[in-house]
Amino acid sequence: MNKKVAFYTLGCKLNYSETSSIGRIFQDAGYETTAFNSPADVYVINTCSVTDNADKKCRKVVKEALKHSPNAYITIVGCYAQLKPREIAEIPGVDMVLGAAEKFNIIAHINDLTKREKAVVHNAPIDETHQFVSAYSIGDRTRTFLKVQDGCDYSCTFCTIPLARGESRSGKIDDIVRQAEEIAASGVKEIVLTGVNIGDFGIRNGKRQDRFLDLVLALDEVDGIDRIRISSIEPNLLSNEIIEFVARSKRFVPHFHMPLQSGSNNVLGMMRRRYKRELYAERVAKIKSLMPDCCIGVDVIVGFPGETREDFFDTYNFLNEMDISYLHVFTYSERENTIAAQMEGAVPGVQRSDRSKMLHILSEKKRRAFYETQLGRIGHVLFESDVKDGYMHGFSKNYVKVRYLYDPLLVNELIPVKFTSISVNGEMDVEELPALLTHG
Repeated sequence: MNKKVAFYTLGCKLNYSETSSIGRIFQDAGYETTAFNSPADVYVINTCSVTDNADKKCRKVVKEALKHSPNAYITIVGCYAQLKPREIAEIPGVDMVLGAAEKFNIIAHINDLTKREKAVVHNAPIDETHQFVSAYSIGDRTRTFLKVQDGCDYSCTFCTIPLARGESRSGKIDDIVRQAEEIAASGVKEIVLTGVNIGDFGIRNGKRQDRFLDLVLALDEVDGIDRIRISSIEPNLLSNEIIEFVARSKRFVPHFHMPLQSGSNNVLGMMRRRYKRELYAERVAKIKSLMPDCCIGVDVIVGFPGETREDFFDTYNFLNEMDISYLHVFTYSERENTIAAQMEGAVPGVQRSDRSKMLHILSEKKRRAFYETQLGRIGHVLFESDVKDGYMHGFSKNYVKVRYLYDPLLVNELIPVKFTSISVNGEMDVEELPALLTHG
């Protein structure tokens, strides 16, 4: 009988793509994948260092795994495993910790699955991690996350990602196109391009060899994929050329997620971001001039050291006045080995929380205002298999979340709909249209 492996992923879309690829490595080695809440011989937990309480979350997931299989072999991988391997090795029940360079060689490290008194750690220094390992998620959702880039050469003062993932590096365009063709052949309708800093795509062996625009142009020619979505891109790397191409492309959708982090130039300087708010506003204006229905998401951090009340309201007013669609709000928390953790002017926790609440309310206001501009319009929705309270869900090209009474025939189908009303949950209600009414 095949040994069973189960996975749990904390963190970003990039982590999900890598977990899926590690899953295929196990399948090739003869393992059967099972649900995390089922008995298994091996549990692999892919961790994140960006969100709060990484240690607490990791401990909780390990405890949950051992509840299902007390003698299972527990392996921890991911960003937190690279940053704090010794800390993780002390968690009761953990057998192995693999750093960034070792996680894709997991089968070679696992050996005989014997439980150990002390966890084994394989964790090379991050500056020895130079290889790009491709990854994509498949078989578990309507859309696929395709990893095109890893690592980051930026030095933002709050961020641990360069310490956890190393230098910026990318795959070859030909290889990524081939993977996109494989994904298309599997029946997936949408690809989401992921990476740590995807706008910096094109560095191999320490040298720039391609541009992100070159990749975008090549992927737009892949037959069988209806939609390609760019997950997140720095405003200084989202060139006018890219925006103009997306506006006329066959497959790239009108949806950009651009991290801002602060609307105060003073705070942006302390963060060592590579742009000022004026450039961000230019990018938004350019996008909206070419794609008025485009959805624009924004990352923003509140409570950064030295952020005054005036700085925060600079951010709030800047976002309030801009034609954006939603916010991802992060409350600043100190990270070891970052410059920001040593900075003076720590913002009290209560103020951080208050500022976060204000921006969450603003985000809901922005999302609703954006959805209201779509009422009465016709769009195509890609429906997913999740069902809640009798409704299935999906997204339009421009990332409007739609709900519709569950119909198994609609799963993984692009359906023409008319946006009719906004539900109490903030999702868009629609009516299905005959396919002949509209195309694309």
